Amino acid sequence: MKTLSEKNVAILQMLICASLWSIAGIFIKLIPWSPFVISGARSAVAGIVVFVYIKIKGLPVIVNRKTLLSGLIMCLVYTCFVVANKLTTAANAIVLQFTAPVFILVFSALFFKQKFSRADLLAVIFTLAGISLFFLDQLTPGHLLGNIIGIGAGMFMAGMYITIGNADSTERMSCVFFGQLMTAVVAIPFIFITKPQVTMVPLLSILILGVLQLGVPYILFVKAVEHCPPLACSLLGAMEPLLNPVWVAIFDGETPGVFALFGGIVVVATVTLWCIFCNRNSQSHS
Repeated sequence: MKTLSEKNVAILQMLICASLWSIAGIFIKLIPWSPFVISGARSAVAGIVVFVYIKIKGLPVIVNRKTLLSGLIMCLVYTCFVVANKLTTAANAIVLQFTAPVFILVFSALFFKQKFSRADLLAVIFTLAGISLFFLDQLTPGHLLGNIIGIGAGMFMAGMYITIGNADSTERMSCVFFGQLMTAVVAIPFIFITKPQVTMVPLLSILILGVLQLGVPYILFVKAVEHCPPLACSLLGAMEPLLNPVWVAIFDGETPGVFALFGGIVVVATVTLWCIFCNRNSQSHS
């Protein structure tokens, strides 16, 4: 049985994790490189952080179907998110990725034969309605493609939660490590093709992203999922799409359009209310 202290520590870990995740947009915008190079370089640094943690804790690096599949899906999450940040606004990219719970619902119904409840269907409808508003703002080819890739990031993130959730506690850190490793490997050809200029600002931004935005947060995330209640994880995770565009607006001056802003509110509010309802419903039946 989880103690109150364990739950409080896990909630604090998720709070720090979501806050650190939220700084992605501003630093990605500062790097004038190919998004594939940014994603790979960021993950290379994060992979070193995770590997050092694994060695310090004496954890095994487990190579099996679960860890490799989860690593591949995480690679797709990281890459799609960075590409979306380059092609659309940071607000659009992060909120569209936050549609992951809806994709979890859909995947559970399709692959695990889980039935939809009325609340589930309403959550899907309102989330899709919120997403549709993103496509009414700044309909240039770049923003349109960025929004589509942002939805892809949400879909792959759903797969990440499912695969990591099905892994046991000894496998989860290996899942994260292989996700970083695969993402770094994907970037290698693009480094030679685009030949990015390594100056102080991009280099520092990559280090910050790799250590503080990806490496440390995913260590905290793996530790938190052991004890953090589902409702707390969902609500604290909502801090990321709320804070991300704030940092970008303050430091880069980029602001989402009116329709995208309203759509983001609809998506975040819908998913949050759905999580609250599902949590209360599960408690009433326990």
